[in-house]
Amino acid sequence: MHRSFAPDDPLLAFSRALPKVELHCHLLGAVRRDTFTELVRRERAPISDDEIAAYYTRGTKPIGAIRVLRALEDHLLRTPADLHRLVYEYLCDAASHNVRYAEFFWNPTGTLRGSGLRYADAQGGILAGIADAGRDRDIVGKLIVAVDREAEPAAALEVVEAMIAHRHDDVIGIGMDYRETDRPPELFAAAYALARKHGLKTTAHAGEFGCPADHIRTAVERLKVDRIDHGYTVLDDPDLCRSCADRGVVFTVVPTNSYYLRTLAPERWALDHPIRRMPAAGIAIHPNTDDPTLHHMTPSAAWAMMVRDFEFGLDDLRVFMRNGLRAAWLDASTRAAWTGEYLAEFDRLRKAWPALT
Repeated sequence: MHRSFAPDDPLLAFSRALPKVELHCHLLGAVRRDTFTELVRRERAPISDDEIAAYYTRGTKPIGAIRVLRALEDHLLRTPADLHRLVYEYLCDAASHNVRYAEFFWNPTGTLRGSGLRYADAQGGILAGIADAGRDRDIVGKLIVAVDREAEPAAALEVVEAMIAHRHDDVIGIGMDYRETDRPPELFAAAYALARKHGLKTTAHAGEFGCPADHIRTAVERLKVDRIDHGYTVLDDPDLCRSCADRGVVFTVVPTNSYYLRTLAPERWALDHPIRRMPAAGIAIHPNTDDPTLHHMTPSAAWAMMVRDFEFGLDDLRVFMRNGLRAAWLDASTRAAWTGEYLAEFDRLRKAWPALT
């Protein structure tokens, strides 16, 4: 079972000091509890204090994250300033864990339906939050606009069309989130084709909830995504593992993924989790927080869990760092410069923590 770290844990301190990129985090899953509470009271939303407490409780069988996301979309986010606040707070929180570059998801379908905002206005609030956090905390933020796979495919096309109409350098690609179980990726092939046609990067949640490896194959081969979010059931298909390894696809994994915390026995969770076996199968992985405030997770703890829970070594962490930089949607010169800087910093930090080697 996932355990918290003691504040003075040397592994946590080492992980916090590492320069990091974050490639898989949902904006609405990063909302601080006090911010959520304040929005509930401001909007006089039909959400009780007990429900708020339940939303933000990470139990032995974690549930309920989607309730928070939908509550924000349906009741709480009303203005571009609300989105500015969420982005600014998330990026400042990430920067406090030495995340220097963050690509984060925002799903406009639900937000705009609930708020009545126009896409351009909502995007403007997000971009202002990125700019202000970058100025105040020296973190680079980029937006990935996510397709709501619980909505109809036509809504996904509308999202991509809005991105194209309001193109901005800090809005770099599309993703796909929400319930996967009966919403296979091929439903959204047209939206992904339009995004690729216009030079947008692409990723997709696939193989997250024990769903078939075919979802991953479809995302890679038909949707032609640049990377995969989660992707744990790739291990069920050795041929697909080899294909993904040959293509250099990076999988952005989440140590606190709710599905495995719910379905694996506590005493077997870390031993049987697919993350442990993915690198040996040739899969390039990179650890992320997903929904940090709802998972009670930080970027530092996510990296530390890779060692404590899944028994990877520091050499492995160095590989994961390189994987993240390779998968990040950066220009070639920035990628090369940051790779040299981050790896050199990793090596210096490793020498400063000899007890971990």
